[in-house]
Amino acid sequence: MTSHKDQPTTKGEMFRQLPCIRIDGEKINVSMHEVIEESPYALFINGRHAMTAMMSPGRLEDFVTGYLFTEQIIKAPDEIESIKIEQNRISVITKNLFKVLGPKKTILSGCGGNTSFIDTAKLPSIKSGFTVSTTEIIQIIKDVLESELHTVTGGVHVAGLVSADGVITRAEDIGRHNAIDRVIGYALRNNVDLSSSCAICSGRISSEIVRKCLIANIPVVISRGATTTLAIDIAAKTGLCVVGFVRGGKMNIYTHPERVQGIPSLPQ
Repeated sequence: MTSHKDQPTTKGEMFRQLPCIRIDGEKINVSMHEVIEESPYALFINGRHAMTAMMSPGRLEDFVTGYLFTEQIIKAPDEIESIKIEQNRISVITKNLFKVLGPKKTILSGCGGNTSFIDTAKLPSIKSGFTVSTTEIIQIIKDVLESELHTVTGGVHVAGLVSADGVITRAEDIGRHNAIDRVIGYALRNNVDLSSSCAICSGRISSEIVRKCLIANIPVVISRGATTTLAIDIAAKTGLCVVGFVRGGKMNIYTHPERVQGIPSLPQ
């Protein structure tokens, strides 16, 4: 399996130095600052426009594979015949040329399209006996989320996948959902067993992050940030362990603590 370190995205792709006026107390200086790139990419599937994503450049094949899989447009990466990238257009050909959209989405529009709901019954449950220790969780956060790009720009989310053997891959993107799709796509393209892995993200664990982990059968999701009530509700019903606010030696385990070694059950 190719390491993520062998597929770097160059710094020049990820940000530009732009002029700004920097104020520090009473000091006012004209300066340059590293600003993260945000680019639109139009995704076409079998000749039809599927969506346009705002994201960071680089490693777009991983993103496309992960996105198509977590949106249930494909069931495996070998269903992709080709991925062609021309400037800001990504063209995907699948083996089933008539396949454009996946099965009925789990996110359903409410009255007037102002509200959305997730039908948990349509989501898979985690099938895995994978467990992790609190010591490993603390180390995982350090190994994955330390980002030179974020230190320089302050403008990216970081996501990663970790197994018992260490870091599988990590990715940086302006969107945390995009970053999760990137690492899932990398894993699929490299035949990684996701049922024995943890997903890590630098930002909030939302219901959409949880949904992507469920589709990929990733049993544990970890963040140094917060989570949402809907994410917790869905995870509790589907076997996913959600761990948030991992900072220093502290953390909150919201669901399925049996996946964290030596932790008692939550009260009913």
